[in-house]
Amino acid sequence: MRRQHIQDPGIQTTHDAPGNSFIEGENDNLESSLKGKVKALKSLSIDIGTEIRTQNTFLDEMDSDFEGSTGLLQKTMHRLKGITKEGHWKIWLYLFLFTLFVFGFIVTSLIS
Repeated sequence: MRRQHIQDPGIQTTHDAPGNSFIEGENDNLESSLKGKVKALKSLSIDIGTEIRTQNTFLDEMDSDFEGSTGLLQKTMHRLKGITKEGHWKIWLYLFLFTLFVFGFIVTSLIS
Protein backbone atom coordinates (compact mmCIF):
# COMPACT_ATOMS: atom_id res chain seq x y z
CA MET A 1 0.00 0.00 0.00
CA ARG A 2 1.40 3.37 -0.98
CA ARG A 3 0.84 6.55 0.91
CA GLN A 4 0.15 9.69 -1.01
CA HIS A 5 2.20 12.04 1.11
CA ILE A 6 5.37 9.96 0.65
CA GLN A 7 6.89 10.73 -2.74
CA ASP A 8 8.65 8.14 -4.81
CA PRO A 9 12.21 9.32 -5.49
CA GLY A 10 11.92 8.21 -9.10
CA ILE A 11 8.88 10.43 -9.79
CA GLN A 12 9.48 14.11 -10.46
CA THR A 13 6.72 16.50 -9.35
CA THR A 14 6.21 20.00 -10.56
CA HIS A 15 5.11 22.68 -8.16
CA ASP A 16 4.21 25.15 -10.86
CA ALA A 17 0.91 23.52 -11.76
CA PRO A 18 -2.03 25.97 -11.71
CA GLY A 19 -3.98 23.95 -9.11
CA ASN A 20 -1.13 23.85 -6.61
CA SER A 21 -1.49 27.48 -5.51
CA PHE A 22 -5.21 26.94 -4.94
CA ILE A 23 -4.53 23.79 -2.91
CA GLU A 24 -1.83 25.55 -0.87
CA GLY A 25 -4.18 28.45 -0.17
CA GLU A 26 -6.90 26.03 0.87
CA ASN A 27 -4.43 24.20 3.11
CA ASP A 28 -3.41 27.51 4.70
CA ASN A 29 -7.07 28.35 5.37
CA LEU A 30 -7.70 24.92 6.87
CA GLU A 31 -4.53 25.21 8.94
CA SER A 32 -5.55 28.59 10.38
CA SER A 33 -9.03 27.25 11.08
CA LEU A 34 -7.54 24.23 12.85
CA LYS A 35 -5.23 26.50 14.88
CA GLY A 36 -8.23 28.53 16.01
CA LYS A 37 -10.08 25.40 17.04
CA VAL A 38 -7.04 24.11 18.95
CA LYS A 39 -6.74 27.45 20.77
CA ALA A 40 -10.44 27.33 21.67
CA LEU A 41 -10.10 23.74 22.89
CA LYS A 42 -7.04 24.65 24.96
CA SER A 43 -8.88 27.60 26.49
CA LEU A 44 -11.87 25.40 27.24
CA SER A 45 -9.73 22.73 28.89
CA ILE A 46 -8.03 25.38 31.05
CA ASP A 47 -11.44 26.72 32.08
CA ILE A 48 -12.61 23.20 32.93
CA GLY A 49 -9.51 22.66 35.07
CA THR A 50 -10.13 25.93 36.91
CA GLU A 51 -13.77 24.99 37.51
CA ILE A 52 -12.77 21.55 38.80
CA ARG A 53 -10.31 23.07 41.27
CA THR A 54 -12.97 25.53 42.47
CA GLN A 55 -15.56 22.77 42.89
CA ASN A 56 -13.05 20.61 44.78
CA THR A 57 -12.43 23.51 47.16
CA PHE A 58 -16.19 23.84 47.73
CA LEU A 59 -16.52 20.11 48.30
CA ASP A 60 -13.70 20.15 50.85
CA GLU A 61 -15.40 23.01 52.71
CA MET A 62 -18.72 21.16 52.66
CA ASP A 63 -17.02 18.03 53.94
CA SER A 64 -15.56 19.89 56.91
CA ASP A 65 -18.95 21.53 57.60
CA PHE A 66 -20.67 18.14 57.55
CA GLU A 67 -18.05 16.72 59.89
CA GLY A 68 -18.73 19.57 62.32
CA SER A 69 -22.48 19.05 62.14
CA THR A 70 -22.01 15.31 62.62
CA GLY A 71 -20.19 15.99 65.87
CA LEU A 72 -22.98 18.33 66.98
CA LEU A 73 -25.66 15.75 66.16
CA GLN A 74 -23.76 13.03 68.00
CA LYS A 75 -23.52 15.21 71.10
CA THR A 76 -27.25 16.00 70.88
CA MET A 77 -28.16 12.32 70.52
CA HIS A 78 -25.95 11.49 73.50
CA ARG A 79 -27.79 14.09 75.58
CA LEU A 80 -31.18 12.78 74.45
CA LYS A 81 -30.17 9.25 75.40
CA GLY A 82 -29.13 10.57 78.80
CA ILE A 83 -32.52 12.24 79.23
CA THR A 84 -34.41 9.07 78.31
CA LYS A 85 -32.33 6.93 80.67
CA GLU A 86 -32.95 9.27 83.59
CA GLY A 87 -36.70 9.23 83.01
CA HIS A 88 -37.56 12.94 83.13
CA TRP A 89 -41.27 12.67 82.51
CA LYS A 90 -41.74 16.45 82.58
CA ILE A 91 -39.46 16.91 79.57
CA TRP A 92 -41.40 14.28 77.64
CA LEU A 93 -44.65 16.02 78.61
CA TYR A 94 -43.30 19.39 77.41
CA LEU A 95 -42.08 17.81 74.18
CA PHE A 96 -45.48 16.20 73.58
CA LEU A 97 -47.35 19.47 74.31
CA PHE A 98 -44.99 21.41 72.05
CA THR A 99 -45.58 18.91 69.26
CA LEU A 100 -49.35 19.20 69.68
CA PHE A 101 -49.10 23.00 69.64
CA VAL A 102 -47.04 23.02 66.44
CA PHE A 103 -49.37 20.50 64.79
CA GLY A 104 -52.43 22.54 65.83
CA PHE A 105 -50.82 25.74 64.54
CA ILE A 106 -50.08 24.15 61.17
CA VAL A 107 -53.61 22.77 60.84
CA THR A 108 -55.23 26.11 61.71
CA SER A 109 -52.96 27.99 59.30
CA LEU A 110 -53.85 25.54 56.50
CA ILE A 111 -57.57 25.86 57.18
CA SER A 112 -57.50 29.65 57.14
